Amino acid sequence: MKLLDKVLSHFQNQLPFVVYAKPNEEILHGIFQNNATLNVFENQKGFVFASFYNETNVVFPISDSEVFQEEINLEIEENPIQIESKSDENARVSFENLVRNGVSEIEKGIFEKVVLSRKIDISQPIDFIKSYQNLLKKYPTAFRYLWFHPKVGMWMGATPEQLAKIENNTFETVALAGTQVYSETVSWQEKEIVEQQLVTDYIKSRTENLVESLQISESYTQKAGNLVHLKSDISGKLKQNVSELEVINALHPTSAVCGMPLKVARNFLLENEKYNRKYYAGFLGEFQMQEQTNLFVNLRCCEIENTITTIYVGCGITKDSQANKEFIETENKAKTVLSILVAK
Repeated sequence: MKLLDKVLSHFQNQLPFVVYAKPNEEILHGIFQNNATLNVFENQKGFVFASFYNETNVVFPISDSEVFQEEINLEIEENPIQIESKSDENARVSFENLVRNGVSEIEKGIFEKVVLSRKIDISQPIDFIKSYQNLLKKYPTAFRYLWFHPKVGMWMGATPEQLAKIENNTFETVALAGTQVYSETVSWQEKEIVEQQLVTDYIKSRTENLVESLQISESYTQKAGNLVHLKSDISGKLKQNVSELEVINALHPTSAVCGMPLKVARNFLLENEKYNRKYYAGFLGEFQMQEQTNLFVNLRCCEIENTITTIYVGCGITKDSQANKEFIETENKAKTVLSILVAK
């Protein structure tokens, strides 16, 4: 594919780029910035890459970039060198203690829900082109991207979660929560049903003053790779004089990646997770491109460096959460990325 050749060329010249495919589409989009400037996002038209908290929100402005499209036509790597993630007992113990701490705070009434995460480091150089080709083909229902800026780094992911889609003042988002490994007979427990309802209620409370005639669907099962989630569709019309940025700021970070109430949950994360999420659980996508804003939450993602690739995973914690099961959930989520990585 010509776009992937251009990716390699831009990377070798240390110039910013992003390639991405939207859910259920077989078109690869490419935005290639003409210079290495780090453009901080305010409200410029272009591709936005926003952090979870307090990092620089970056935009590749359309005015400074070349934009391309190409039909996806790829062959999967036949026998990729398998990447291994060794089971880390210290990581398990540390994360399970973090979960117990979170449950304890919920029981005290400090917050209703918190989303706890961890990172997994793979100490092996990755072939990012072949890995991204695998990701494109393996997760057709996700938003699949490869993003690079020389002053920030390289990120790749296949996220199942939309943050917001806004077109002609029509607003759409989703409430996505609850996770289990896919099977023919999916059965949801009370814990997952409650978790998903909390996310739905949170989005409703954050947007009902900005949107007219808010519509919320019944929850249903959504498949994402080897996992399934509970999902509800939410939509409405923006009220007069409400800007797209107001809606985005009201939604980010959602309780599906942070918790509720927002401030106390986020403070707990910043004090207890013991690492910087950077752009994991931030958002990315098109802002006012072709009269449409189409943004996704940065989940099922990894950060690719020369010798280390870092996979970021998390799970929603409620009063019914069990520490050992939550750790297993993060292991299952890590497989989404681990399964597509190809070693150099």
